[in-house]
Amino acid sequence: MSEKDSRVDAYIEKAAPFAKPVLIKLRKLIFQACPEAVETIKWSFPNYEAHGSMLCSMASFKEHCAFAFWKASLLKDPEGILQITSRNAMGHLERISSIKDLPADGILVAYIKEAALLNKNKIKVARPRPAPKKELPVPKPLAAALKKNKKASVFFAELSISGRREYIEWITEAKTEETLNKRLVTTIEWLTEGKSRNWKYKKA
Repeated sequence: MSEKDSRVDAYIEKAAPFAKPVLIKLRKLIFQACPEAVETIKWSFPNYEAHGSMLCSMASFKEHCAFAFWKASLLKDPEGILQITSRNAMGHLERISSIKDLPADGILVAYIKEAALLNKNKIKVARPRPAPKKELPVPKPLAAALKKNKKASVFFAELSISGRREYIEWITEAKTEETLNKRLVTTIEWLTEGKSRNWKYKKA
């Protein structure tokens, strides 16, 4: 059973004259394709959820409307209607200025059904893994200090890339030679004791 939100009625009522029929049409097609959709207002515009996940959204602006699928990148798009670019005004159907700009009812309903099925099957958009941080070169003052202390050098080499990075950045961020020298002494002392840069803040 469709679950409508009175706030969306108010949103449509406040929309520009050109936008009202577009929003009314989109709303109708969403519930036609996915009767179990839950309507809500998020980020100040209408959003729709299905099977526990976000399904799609619609919004109106001064001169156009926008419609977006939350999992547009996973839709097959046999009709080639999706515009997944950075210039499409938040939506995936380009700028919608009138009902004529919308795909045929049957096409949009089919797309919404496919999007709802993705949610039902718990299929998620894969998030790209962050690129691993590159190894930073050891600054000359630190390299020279490590060369004089084998124990510190060995422990430094055994640290993870992020562990070495913490010490390297601490050394390179020193603003004065005095600060640099103090940090070098402390670094070698801590490394000799088998301590990481932020050992004070780590739970025992």
